[in-house]
Amino acid sequence: MDANKVDMFIMSNAKFFESHQLHIIRDRLISIDDSKWVMVSTAQFKDPSTSLIISIIGGHFGIDRFVIGDTGLGIAKLLTCGGLGIWTVIDWFMIQGATREKNMQKLQQFLY
Repeated sequence: MDANKVDMFIMSNAKFFESHQLHIIRDRLISIDDSKWVMVSTAQFKDPSTSLIISIIGGHFGIDRFVIGDTGLGIAKLLTCGGLGIWTVIDWFMIQGATREKNMQKLQQFLY
Protein backbone atom coordinates (compact mmCIF):
# COMPACT_ATOMS: atom_id res chain seq x y z
CA MET A 1 0.00 0.00 0.00
CA ASP A 2 1.15 3.52 -0.77
CA ALA A 3 2.57 5.19 2.35
CA ASN A 4 1.09 8.56 1.35
CA LYS A 5 -2.45 7.14 1.30
CA VAL A 6 -1.88 5.53 4.68
CA ASP A 7 -0.48 8.75 6.17
CA MET A 8 -3.50 10.70 4.89
CA PHE A 9 -5.82 8.13 6.44
CA ILE A 10 -3.98 8.38 9.76
CA MET A 11 -4.06 12.19 9.72
CA SER A 12 -7.76 12.38 8.94
CA ASN A 13 -8.82 9.61 11.35
CA ALA A 14 -6.38 9.94 14.27
CA LYS A 15 -9.03 11.29 16.65
CA PHE A 16 -10.99 8.04 16.35
CA PHE A 17 -8.17 5.92 17.84
CA GLU A 18 -5.89 5.91 20.88
CA SER A 19 -2.58 7.64 20.16
CA HIS A 20 -0.52 4.60 21.15
CA GLN A 21 -2.36 2.53 18.49
CA LEU A 22 -1.57 4.80 15.56
CA HIS A 23 1.85 3.33 14.74
CA ILE A 24 0.36 -0.19 14.81
CA ILE A 25 -2.45 0.91 12.51
CA ARG A 26 0.01 2.57 10.12
CA ASP A 27 2.24 -0.50 9.93
CA ARG A 28 -0.71 -2.79 9.31
CA LEU A 29 -2.27 -0.51 6.68
CA ILE A 30 0.98 -0.34 4.73
CA SER A 31 1.07 -4.12 4.55
CA ILE A 32 -2.52 -4.70 3.31
CA ASP A 33 -3.44 -5.24 -0.31
CA ASP A 34 -5.50 -2.84 -2.41
CA SER A 35 -8.69 -4.90 -2.18
CA LYS A 36 -8.92 -4.28 1.59
CA TRP A 37 -7.99 -0.63 1.25
CA VAL A 38 -11.36 0.25 -0.26
CA MET A 39 -13.19 -1.15 2.78
CA VAL A 40 -10.84 0.52 5.25
CA SER A 41 -10.94 3.93 3.57
CA THR A 42 -14.74 4.00 3.45
CA ALA A 43 -15.32 2.76 7.01
CA GLN A 44 -17.36 5.03 9.29
CA PHE A 45 -15.99 5.44 12.80
CA LYS A 46 -17.75 6.82 15.88
CA ASP A 47 -16.57 10.23 17.11
CA PRO A 48 -15.42 10.12 20.77
CA SER A 49 -16.46 13.76 21.32
CA THR A 50 -19.98 13.01 20.12
CA SER A 51 -20.09 10.00 22.45
CA LEU A 52 -19.15 12.25 25.37
CA ILE A 53 -21.90 14.73 24.54
CA ILE A 54 -24.44 11.91 24.23
CA SER A 55 -23.19 10.49 27.53
CA ILE A 56 -23.67 13.80 29.31
CA ILE A 57 -27.16 14.31 27.87
CA GLY A 58 -28.59 10.78 27.89
CA GLY A 59 -26.07 8.59 29.64
CA HIS A 60 -28.39 7.75 32.50
CA PHE A 61 -30.62 5.98 29.94
CA GLY A 62 -27.69 4.07 28.41
CA ILE A 63 -27.98 5.87 25.08
CA ASP A 64 -24.20 6.40 24.97
CA ARG A 65 -23.58 2.66 25.15
CA PHE A 66 -26.21 1.90 22.52
CA VAL A 67 -24.58 4.40 20.15
CA ILE A 68 -21.13 2.78 20.34
CA GLY A 69 -22.58 -0.73 20.01
CA ASP A 70 -22.48 -1.96 23.62
CA THR A 71 -26.10 -3.11 23.61
CA GLY A 72 -25.80 -5.24 26.74
CA LEU A 73 -24.28 -2.42 28.78
CA GLY A 74 -26.84 -0.01 27.35
CA ILE A 75 -29.70 -2.21 28.55
CA ALA A 76 -28.06 -2.56 31.97
CA LYS A 77 -27.69 1.21 32.27
CA LEU A 78 -31.27 1.72 31.12
CA LEU A 79 -32.68 -0.71 33.66
CA THR A 80 -30.63 0.68 36.56
CA CYS A 81 -30.97 4.37 35.60
CA GLY A 82 -27.24 4.54 34.99
CA GLY A 83 -26.36 2.53 38.07
CA LEU A 84 -28.28 5.04 40.19
CA GLY A 85 -26.23 7.79 38.59
CA ILE A 86 -22.84 6.42 39.60
CA TRP A 87 -22.23 4.55 36.37
CA THR A 88 -23.34 7.60 34.41
CA VAL A 89 -20.70 9.80 36.02
CA ILE A 90 -18.01 7.15 35.54
CA ASP A 91 -18.91 6.89 31.86
CA TRP A 92 -18.40 10.64 31.42
CA PHE A 93 -14.71 9.90 31.93
CA MET A 94 -14.54 6.53 30.19
CA ILE A 95 -16.87 6.76 27.17
CA GLN A 96 -14.30 8.36 24.86
CA GLY A 97 -11.82 5.55 25.48
CA ALA A 98 -14.56 2.96 24.99
CA THR A 99 -15.51 4.61 21.70
CA ARG A 100 -11.92 4.55 20.48
CA GLU A 101 -11.63 0.88 21.47
CA LYS A 102 -14.78 0.04 19.49
CA ASN A 103 -13.33 1.91 16.51
CA MET A 104 -10.14 -0.13 16.78
CA GLN A 105 -12.14 -3.36 16.87
CA LYS A 106 -14.03 -2.27 13.76
CA LEU A 107 -10.78 -1.46 11.95
CA GLN A 108 -9.26 -4.80 12.94
CA GLN A 109 -12.18 -6.59 11.29
CA PHE A 110 -11.07 -5.07 8.00
CA LEU A 111 -7.36 -5.67 8.55
CA TYR A 112 -7.39 -9.33 9.52
